[in-house]
Amino acid sequence: MDQRTRNLIKAFISAYGDRPTLGVRAPGRVNLIGEHTDYNDGFCLPMAIERDVRIVARPRKDATIRVLSLEQGGGLVEFDTGLNIPKASIAELRWADYVKGCVQVLCEEGIRVRGADLAITGDVPLGSGLSSSAALEVATIHAVLSASRKALPAERIATLAQRAENRYVGNNCGILDQLSSACATKGKAMLMDCRTLKLLPASLPKGVSVVIADTGKRRGLVDSEYNQRRQQCEAGAKALGVSHLRDVTLHGLWHASVKARIDQQTRRRCEHVVAENGRTQAAFACLQAGDAPSFGQLMDQSHADLRDKFEVTCRELDDLVAISRSLPGCLGSRMTGAGFGGCTVSLVQDHCLPTFVPAVTAGYRSLHDLPVAVYVTRAAPGAGRLVLR
Repeated sequence: MDQRTRNLIKAFISAYGDRPTLGVRAPGRVNLIGEHTDYNDGFCLPMAIERDVRIVARPRKDATIRVLSLEQGGGLVEFDTGLNIPKASIAELRWADYVKGCVQVLCEEGIRVRGADLAITGDVPLGSGLSSSAALEVATIHAVLSASRKALPAERIATLAQRAENRYVGNNCGILDQLSSACATKGKAMLMDCRTLKLLPASLPKGVSVVIADTGKRRGLVDSEYNQRRQQCEAGAKALGVSHLRDVTLHGLWHASVKARIDQQTRRRCEHVVAENGRTQAAFACLQAGDAPSFGQLMDQSHADLRDKFEVTCRELDDLVAISRSLPGCLGSRMTGAGFGGCTVSLVQDHCLPTFVPAVTAGYRSLHDLPVAVYVTRAAPGAGRLVLR
């Protein structure tokens, strides 16, 4: 048991007067390529990271949920599992609304949810594009199910977590984040088919590592342009006569009759999604072949499209990518997550890591007065039990 778990148990005992009887964890994720494709029924290539949300819990004999967060503070939040929980107000959204939304979707599924005391800790940076909210949602559903002596398949937990975020938080996200957190494989990236939810694992090429760099610029998906981008993609698909942009080809987008049906901005959004689906499948083939340089080139192309066609980068992200690409050993770099801030992900040769990490940090700090953080991560396992002894 590590110190984070010990501290969590100590906080639980202090708040509730007894030891927890169960524990769960759910990781954040980094998306290597395949951005804004999940809600278009397309392809993504994520892996879980070595940062997670942990929850310890103890079942109660009544229908009351009590929950505290070590990082967020504010004392205990208490609510009844039998209440109909309204959608959270965007202006007043709190961490506990994610927990309440997860309990609500379980109740909607007809699952008899028992009361429980919960304590939560997490080290996935908030608003970083590394899926802190999905990790919280997946961990919450695991904890509440365990306290209620129930179980669901990992894929089902992911879809319920997505529903909680869509319906009760107000972020119209796709399935990428929740499915990554719930179903990741240790040591593997995964080609994710967001239509079928099929996952195909693949190892990273030997001699390279994944490096995440956090710009320190925070954004909230709910009050960002994320939902607007989704609406633009849906409008493009409708104009093209398909349910999702997954079913569109670049040749079809460039056809003269199509140009007359959608405006130039919408077409640029669609062009990114269609090209990104192709890049993601090509990147998976690179992993299978152990071709790290070609994978890096696809990452570069992805960032350029996200900057120029989908317009979800920002100066901080673009600067961090440019700095990374200027350094020896960096094979490719791109923004990761929804954009508008958050993190970049780079593929770096292992022998260059000792100089790459401090050089990225110094280069970014010379341009921006923000708390940059750079770290190397391995592919972590998906959600599961947390050992308490």
